[in-house]
Amino acid sequence: MDQIAPDLDTIEALAREAVEGLPAAWQGPARAVILVVEDFPSDTLLAEMEMMDPYELTGLYEGIPLTEKSVMDQPMGPDLIRLFRRPILDEWVDRGNVTLRELVTHVVVHELAHHFGWSDDDIAAIDPWWE
Repeated sequence: MDQIAPDLDTIEALAREAVEGLPAAWQGPARAVILVVEDFPSDTLLAEMEMMDPYELTGLYEGIPLTEKSVMDQPMGPDLIRLFRRPILDEWVDRGNVTLRELVTHVVVHELAHHFGWSDDDIAAIDPWWE
């Protein structure tokens, strides 16, 4: 039987599980960040980031970190995390030593770290798989 790669919905479900697995104090604020799962980053996004290889980017936080927000700021749009399915799947296969759930959790936690302003120690406390 042929094996089928996990689809966008599967990656999104794993990402939502990662949010629900956060310490209780972070779950509510993390739920306020919109999750978007796409196969690849757009060409425009890659150009803005000066990246040539779409497989180099597994996730991206778009927003203003909470540590930098001010009540005086004009809203620029919702805080958003983009996850890129194909680069995540490639990294998962290349690593071969982590589950897909562990990798998606790692990417989500890393992107949430940008939103919350977490230090490496904060990340390590939440994501023990942290490199």
